[in-house]
Order: sequence, then C-alpha cells, then structure tokens
Amino acid sequence: MPAKDIFHNTVRLALEKDGWVITDDPLHLKVGGTEMYIDLAAERLIAAQKNGQNIAVEIKSFLRESELTEFHLALGQFLNYRLALKQKLPNFVLYLAIPTDTYNTLFHRQFIQDAIEEYQLKLLIFDPNKQRIAAWKA
Repeated sequence: MPAKDIFHNTVRLALEKDGWVITDDPLHLKVGGTEMYIDLAAERLIAAQKNGQNIAVEIKSFLRESELTEFHLALGQFLNYRLALKQKLPNFVLYLAIPTDTYNTLFHRQFIQDAIEEYQLKLLIFDPNKQRIAAWKA
C-alpha cells in the first residue's frame, strides 16, 4: 500500500466536518490485473434519495521542488484513477484534493486552467490550517 500524503488526515477531517462519511481509507481497486489505491472514498446521503453521493478523493500536497512535475504526476494519476472508477465503480466521482495556497498560485496559471478544462478535473480545495474544505470545483 502506498504512503499517505502529508495532508491525508487533514482532508479526511475536512470531509467529515462537511458531512461526508468516509467509507474507504484507502479505496482499493483491481482493474485489468493492476491494483490501485485512491486515498479516500466518502458518501453523503441526500434527503429524499435512497442512494447518496459517492466520491473518491486523491490528495496531493504539491510540496516538491517542481510544482509542474508534481502537476504532471497528479494529472496522470487522476486520469488513470478516473478510468478505473468508470470501469469498477461508475457511480463514484473523482476529485483531486489540493491545498488553498497551491490553488491560488499554480492552479491559476493559464496552462493549468486549460488542462483542468481539457481533462475535466474536479477539484476539492482545502485549507490545511483550518482543516476545512474551502471550495469544490467541478
């Protein structure tokens, strides 16, 4: 099993504060002979619905020296996980969790914005200091 991101517990707590129930930590998938571990899976029941919303969350800290290299790795991982979810758990929506400071700097660059639009990335932006979700971008 892969190591947890430095913000793993922060994002888990932020999701719980936001009303989500963590169902898997991590979410294990086996697709076409390949095993994958997405950081978290969560569910939120919606009034008047028998089935709630299901999300999977991949957490990235973006603390390495090269933010662009980190973005490339996160994008590739996101796309692979989204494909695996589509095949195994199609009712799940995948989010990439990133800290607010990364969103306010790197993710405001035009190229990154173009990539988010092109690849339809869904973002969960979290405040690591307040341990809360700052925004959802779908």
